[in-house]
Parts: sequence; C-alpha cells; structure tokens
Amino acid sequence: MGEMKPQVYKDPRPAEYFQQFHRAARKGVGWTYTLGRIVLTLPTLLFWRTRQIGVENVPKDGPLVLAPNHFSQMDHFFVGVYLRRKIRFMAKSQLFGPPVLTYIYKHGGVFPIRRGHHDEEAIETARILVDQGEMLLIYAEGGRSRSQQLGEPKPGIGRIALETGAPIVPVAIYGSEHARQWKRFRFPKVTVQFGEPLTFPVEGSPEKERQLEIAGEIFTRVREMYEALATRSVARAARRSPDRGPA
Repeated sequence: MGEMKPQVYKDPRPAEYFQQFHRAARKGVGWTYTLGRIVLTLPTLLFWRTRQIGVENVPKDGPLVLAPNHFSQMDHFFVGVYLRRKIRFMAKSQLFGPPVLTYIYKHGGVFPIRRGHHDEEAIETARILVDQGEMLLIYAEGGRSRSQQLGEPKPGIGRIALETGAPIVPVAIYGSEHARQWKRFRFPKVTVQFGEPLTFPVEGSPEKERQLEIAGEIFTRVREMYEALATRSVARAARRSPDRGPA
C-alpha cells in the first residue's frame, strides 16, 4: 500500500478563513464539478472497474444525505460516477489551502468542516443545503479509516439526520481500501452499494448519545452491506482459483 501522510487532527487556521467556502457552497455548484466529472469518469470506470448496486435507492430529487464508509480520497468519485445528481461534499478543512485544489473545491460544491473544533458553521451549511433540496455526502466515520477496516461512526451524521429529517442513504464502498495501489499500477475493483433510505423523526436539539445512537443505526446498515460485498468477493476469488487437490 502507498504511504499515507500523517493525520493532522486540528486545523490551526481561524474560522474566518473558511467563511468564503461556506458562502460559495450555499450559492450552488460551479463549472468545476462538471469538469471534474468529465476528467475522472473514464479512469474511475476503466481502471477501478467501478460498479454500483442499488442506484435505484437514490431519489432523483429532493433533500438527501449519502452516508458511506471511507477509505480513499477517490471515494467521492466512486460514489458519484453513476449518479446524475450533483453531490455536495463535506470535507476536512485541511484539504483547503493549495490554490488550484482550493479553487476546485470552492466552486465544485465542497464545503469544509474545521477539524479539531466544534464547527457549527459546517453543520449550518449542511442544514441550508438540505433546505435547498440538495444531495449531500457526509462520511459516517468522520474521516478516512487508515487500517483498511471499517471504523466507528461519529455523531455528526446522526445529528444531521435528526435535525433535518432528510432521508439518509447508507452506502458501502468495497475495494477502495486498496485504491492507493495505483502507484504500483494495481487497480483493485471497486463496488459501491446504496441501501434503502432511512428516515428519522426530527429532533431539534438531540443529545450526543442520541446522535451516536442514530449514527450507529445508519452505520450498522453500511457494515452489513460491506460485509456482504466482502463475502461475495472472497467467494468469487475462490471460484477463480484452480483446485489443486490435496498436497
């Protein structure tokens, strides 16, 4: 596996720096989203042979939150490649900084969550976009799992589910834990499965324990789909292996 940069768990930049990105996100998606889709669709399909299951579970309009597991920076594209709707991404604030990438994020529907801080601005942007009828992507684990194993859900996805009442579509991404092997010219096959939407009664100010409870319920469905995909993958590999018989 390719080396991963050390995690930075607290962004030292002031909250005021990120206001520009929240304002841009609340206004809509610019041309860079379409450009990114055009540039990355072919390699996503050709090299990683991405396939999707249950696309019919994603409503074609109306407010919606996609809640996938997260292994790779390519996960955004693996999820979105077959969806006609534009996805609004909540991303860690450390991604914002390099000029070219920051411009793409700012005009491509991405908004930051300031890591290491209680970032109410990110939650407010998520609420506004849901009110606008947008489709959001919020990683249930709150960030990438670096162990190649599913992590644990964070309360954020539960809070957004409860405070907005938006349908939550659990999403399992299988295979992207090895996506960094492209640096060795190895491209694992990636499968994305969309579960049936989950909805929860609106609660104005849910306690953290309640947020975690709902996050756990959402991620349980993600885990079930992921494990089923893993089982199928092992079974396919076994069928392809020649039966050598006893040693």
